[in-house]
Amino acid sequence: MAYKTQIAAAKQGIITDQMSLVAQKENRTPEWIRDNVAKGTIAIPTNIHHSALSAEGIGDGLKIKINVNLGISGDAKNYDLEMNKVKMAIDMGAESIMDLSNYGKTHEFRKKLIDYSPAMIGTVPMYDALGYLEKDLLKMTADDFLSVLEAHAKEGVDFMTIHAGLNRRAVEGFKRSGRRMNIVSRGGSLLFAWMEMTGNENPFFEHYDKVLEILREHDVTISIGDSLRPGCLDDASDAGQIGELIEIGNLTERAWKADVQVLVEGPGHMAIDEIAANMKLQKRLCHNAPFYVLGPLVTDIAPGYDHITSAIGGAIAASSGANFLCYVTPAEHLRLPDLDDVRNGIIATKIAAHAADIANKLPGARTQDNRMADARHKLDWDAMFDAAIDPEKARRYYESTPPAERHTCSMCGKMCAVRTTNKILDGEKVLFCEENGNCDK
Repeated sequence: MAYKTQIAAAKQGIITDQMSLVAQKENRTPEWIRDNVAKGTIAIPTNIHHSALSAEGIGDGLKIKINVNLGISGDAKNYDLEMNKVKMAIDMGAESIMDLSNYGKTHEFRKKLIDYSPAMIGTVPMYDALGYLEKDLLKMTADDFLSVLEAHAKEGVDFMTIHAGLNRRAVEGFKRSGRRMNIVSRGGSLLFAWMEMTGNENPFFEHYDKVLEILREHDVTISIGDSLRPGCLDDASDAGQIGELIEIGNLTERAWKADVQVLVEGPGHMAIDEIAANMKLQKRLCHNAPFYVLGPLVTDIAPGYDHITSAIGGAIAASSGANFLCYVTPAEHLRLPDLDDVRNGIIATKIAAHAADIANKLPGARTQDNRMADARHKLDWDAMFDAAIDPEKARRYYESTPPAERHTCSMCGKMCAVRTTNKILDGEKVLFCEENGNCDK
């Protein structure tokens, strides 16, 4: 093999097996996929050690992909539960899973995850550093951070969030901005603390060439983390966020030159009227690299319902240029999500992604919606359930209050508008009294 990474192959005019598979999934030609991988506007995260992977493309002109976060913490250490979340996410069609475990030795869980998962796997090595090395943050060195990154790459992780844009210049801009919420990125806050305590530059920025060398060796996509993403509406679009984004744009070009694929991470919390402009700004500053957003959450006051606030922002973001949505569950800001939270988060994010695919006029995006419309026209309930994004819930709701007549639902009964119109167009009469047999003579 003359190439090490997908982008290197694309630059050489080579169509890899992964590119062909993505083309098939996306109703695109392999040549079109290859050309856009070469330009960096599409990434196919695919570590050479992840043999169970079914490759997916992320980028402009492709269906919006969704990511599911999970992993253990010091207060919730049930690996079996996390693996059940993995299985649920894959069964529900999530294209990506991020293991955000931040407690103890996580290697064994991650190995099982990579061996099992056809979905791409992402991690944040910074989260794992403390448990992996069993060192206090202040005692860590740049080599320590890089060693954890390399360990994840060798295990088969397809993409890694690396907060390389938080350099000394970005930190100074953050300090001047006087934020309401300061830093809400976990990895970003740890790096900020290390930089402030040691007086050193961000090791992932200072040794960026070494980072890229490790990633290229295993074909790991770098997901350049946004340490200064807004954690509340008031901090959106401020100098800290935009200043870091400018640094990320430069790091994006350096990665492409080193034959490493790139994702760029974005906000965060953001008012609805700022989202579209932020997506366009990111595309401009980061050279149309695929954009990965968490939400954005469009209000700060809905704990317990943040899967909804996130889906609203995600649909707007993805129809305005974002390519990859990180799910948010009802448990966001409150606790580690349980299985029901994960399910609700996935469904909400899939709705946002699908709505954006329709708005982006992707090939075949309306096919499932048209199937649903045709089934509703015929009052074919089984076909409706089959076309639903969550068939189990649709069927359960329908059957929870059974209608007297199978062809209607319990809300409208025989006054169903579709039933009425179908009867008239078929030359039949609509006679509620006679059919019910309880009208006054």
